Amino acid sequence: MHLPKSILTVLLAVGLFASCDTTKEIPLVFDKENTASSYSAPEMPGINELPVVETLPDPFMFSNGKNKVEKYSQWERRRAEIMAELQNYEIGWKPETPRKCVKARMSGDTLIVDVTVNGETLTIHANIQYPEGEGPFPAIIGIGRGAGSLPQQIFQERNIAMISFPFWEVMQHTQKRGEEPLNRLYPDNLEMGNYAAWPWGVSRLIDGLEIVGEESRIDLKHLAISGCSFAGKMALWSGAFDERIALTIAQEPGGGGAAAWRVSETLGHVETLGNTNFAWFKESMRQYSGENVNRLPMDHHELCALVAPRALLVFGNPDYEWLADEAGYVSCVAARKVWEKFGIEDRMGYSFIDGHMHCMLPQSQWPELEAFVDKFLLGKDVPTDVQVAPMFEDVDVEKWINW
Repeated sequence: MHLPKSILTVLLAVGLFASCDTTKEIPLVFDKENTASSYSAPEMPGINELPVVETLPDPFMFSNGKNKVEKYSQWERRRAEIMAELQNYEIGWKPETPRKCVKARMSGDTLIVDVTVNGETLTIHANIQYPEGEGPFPAIIGIGRGAGSLPQQIFQERNIAMISFPFWEVMQHTQKRGEEPLNRLYPDNLEMGNYAAWPWGVSRLIDGLEIVGEESRIDLKHLAISGCSFAGKMALWSGAFDERIALTIAQEPGGGGAAAWRVSETLGHVETLGNTNFAWFKESMRQYSGENVNRLPMDHHELCALVAPRALLVFGNPDYEWLADEAGYVSCVAARKVWEKFGIEDRMGYSFIDGHMHCMLPQSQWPELEAFVDKFLLGKDVPTDVQVAPMFEDVDVEKWINW
């Protein structure tokens, strides 16, 4: 077909001819834990060398401040920088464990994963609740139990398997530094916080599923993860750091999860950076409390954005002031701009609804959960435009975003 030059120019201008960066080419999930592992970490200045940034840092700006992400193909490199900064300043380094160190087997409906490093072995026992049938089944990894704190029937009705992640087999809720199971494997990594250790465990669980292969009866291209409260943070950090997870559902994750530290610092009695459980993070993170939070080169809208281009759903509960849900809302709006940039905003949603108990998802939020599960675990063509936060309609989000 030969088109007049004038018509061709118009078609190109309105985008009717596909470019090399179309949304169809943007994956929903990956077959590697970290596709950005080949990039070097950026410079990591100390607190006295870091500039004061009172608004939320630009997630598109490369750490050297010279260039910005303009298209999806550049996002992998930027993800590498954000991951490095979060580990350096907040949680410590998630150990890198070669596949040759991991063995796995099925015992009935339990996946057993043995990780051997430095002559020490750590074992993870993950119970799997299967639907009827042969599979392979999409699955959700629930922190501590089947579907975390989400209603199990939503997954049972859809023939989705539920995999329990026993986080205590890696590190207890409030670690004693140097005395936890993971410390036996990496005795020199004492500054590692829980939110580096637990995602490491989730990644080794997924390694185990890959190793046993068809015997697991799990569809590895359709894995979700979820938890609530401290486990909601765990789910978010795990989904951010392992790209084999197709859908991350962070339920009421609060401070240290979706909530931006900078915004939390301006609120009331909430979980701020200086008022969190430092067993979960690096002890040295304390120096960034108070007004020093503005010296962090990143914030938690960028933790959320690490999930992109995969799917993320954040649930909030503003009845619980400690959760800092206004900061969570601002963070979600800011993070969603990354998905919007790539034309895939239907992969990121948030819903803040009050009037219910902590970690008890009300039925008014079930349709939002069901939509994300149907689309990203079952491949159904359903709408997932979830942006619900009626109590925060008057919050000036733009004052936090100058990019």
